[in-house]
Amino acid sequence: MRFKILLILGLSILSCKNEEVGLVSTTVNNPGNGDGNNTNDNPDFPDWSSETHGSGVAPNYTEVFSDENTIRRIDIVFEPENWALILEDMTSLHGAFGQGSGGGPGGGGPGGFAEENPIFTTAEVYYDGLQWYHVGVRFKGNSSLSFSWRNGVWKMSFKLDFDEFEDEFPEISNQRFYGFKQLNLKNNFDDESQLREKIASDIFRESGLPCPRTQFYEVYVDHGSGPIYFGLYTMVEEPDNTLLASQFNNDNGNLYKPDGNGARFTQGSFSPEYFIKQSNELESDWSDVEAVFSALHDSNRTSNPSVWRSGLEAVFDVDGFLNYLAVNTVIQNWDTYGRMTHNYYLYGDPENNDVLTWIPWDNNESLQFGKMGGSLPLDFSGVGNNWPLIRYLYDDPVYQSIYDNYVSNVINNAFETGYIQSVYSSYASQIEASVVNEQPGYTFLESAADFQIAVSELINHASERASAVNQYLN
Repeated sequence: MRFKILLILGLSILSCKNEEVGLVSTTVNNPGNGDGNNTNDNPDFPDWSSETHGSGVAPNYTEVFSDENTIRRIDIVFEPENWALILEDMTSLHGAFGQGSGGGPGGGGPGGFAEENPIFTTAEVYYDGLQWYHVGVRFKGNSSLSFSWRNGVWKMSFKLDFDEFEDEFPEISNQRFYGFKQLNLKNNFDDESQLREKIASDIFRESGLPCPRTQFYEVYVDHGSGPIYFGLYTMVEEPDNTLLASQFNNDNGNLYKPDGNGARFTQGSFSPEYFIKQSNELESDWSDVEAVFSALHDSNRTSNPSVWRSGLEAVFDVDGFLNYLAVNTVIQNWDTYGRMTHNYYLYGDPENNDVLTWIPWDNNESLQFGKMGGSLPLDFSGVGNNWPLIRYLYDDPVYQSIYDNYVSNVINNAFETGYIQSVYSSYASQIEASVVNEQPGYTFLESAADFQIAVSELINHASERASAVNQYLN
């Protein structure tokens, strides 16, 4: 109890300091101050409507994710005691706030990645004059979360779950945000341009690949003393039934979030613990994933390649993966398969014979050479059999030819130099004010100039990649 009281007192002092440096914004709009066109469908809440809060409507992508020349704003309001609980939990997972150099790969606890997610607590969410009630909110992330927390940066990513607490508050049963159950507010960690997550996701989707939609939001947090500007975030669609219904023929299939050694797909490494189910969790059946392992490592790969290809294509969307691989390698993205054993999803569409399809995820480290050995070369030189989905497929002449065609496609379309440079410039102009208005303690930038430098680097990177692709194809 003494620890919790000290936390609350400390946060009150912090909020007062924020007022002194101009971090407190205008007051959050009160519930019911919307456009007046919504019909109240829930007598417990004055501004609840089926279109904005109900679960029986299609997700409103235009409202939540459509591109326009304005930055959306969302406010998250915590009761002080709930905010204190969040901070107490974070301290137990990552050590004292601001007391370290950030976590790295390794075990959980202070100095490393936590082995469990931070706790959810309730908060009120406000957007466009409307209120969402008792929303489940928690911090999210691995290295980005640990680094931010231990380096004293409050700009941490959030996960919002709009009916997380429906058992405790039955009146919010199946509450949605314009049709969405969960949404992610990502903090653009390690990206001084704040463009990478948004633009990489757009490139994947423009190239014909399933990928979460994204949009820019200014995030304000009130934990007891008024709203504080936490900075510019990228709203990222949750890979769940909403995404599946909009980008596949059927949303009833198995959705997996792979992570760990087995997510390499090396022979003999399969275990259910590496393929966490995001749907159909009560069904203890991973036969679709096991079928990919079996087909990938079938002896026909070397003795009868055509039979091997047919067997693999019957259980795995090889064409889609080769398209993804081409886009991912052309734009450069090191923090995923080929260097890391995470940051992708797999989905088996029942209307496509449950064939598993690759879904890219977490693209804030893209559009640069990167770390941990850097992005893979276009010809995958140096990539060994410990990444068999790359090595085996690229070594097959038929699949290599398909990959090369996709490389040509992305550099001439979604990542064409002049086009993508204009996209960078347009988005940079759109978000510049939101970025430079970030304040110390709520930003990863050391100065406003860092933003323009980072955008210039992206523009130059596009030209460099065009040259690299031309050299590879020729």
